[in-house]
Amino acid sequence: MKTNAATVEQILESISPERKEAFTKLHQTILKNLPKGFEAAISYGGLGYVVPHKIYPAGYHCKAEEPLPFAGLSSQKASINFYHMGIYANPDLLNWFVEEYPKHSKQKLDMGKSCIRFKKMEEIPYKLIAELMQKICVQEWIDTYESLYVKKKK
Repeated sequence: MKTNAATVEQILESISPERKEAFTKLHQTILKNLPKGFEAAISYGGLGYVVPHKIYPAGYHCKAEEPLPFAGLSSQKASINFYHMGIYANPDLLNWFVEEYPKHSKQKLDMGKSCIRFKKMEEIPYKLIAELMQKICVQEWIDTYESLYVKKKK
């Protein structure tokens, strides 16, 4: 869900009361475990965890004025959604996450390509998300991104 918020703090303030505690805890879990170099920012109109232009000046290939996205968090109509581009780009990481998920949550994994939907706030696997966030450093993400998505000049 896109927001008109101009800052991360404004996004956090705008979360509905029934989701605010879980959403804020998930955001704090991500921040605490975000490898050095990534930062929380507005990304595509939502809360993102990105490689800033000061580290990766080229930005995102789809929209260069946007910093390189890595993860994101949003409050949708029926769920809190967590997005992780590493899961989308790295089959080994995806397989690890899918295997680990049932050890951390009784809720069935509800997942798209990079989107994990949490419909029950009490079943959010914070420790698993913390571990996932630590699995890719900034340079690994840049290398993966460039190898898969940036067209090489001939």
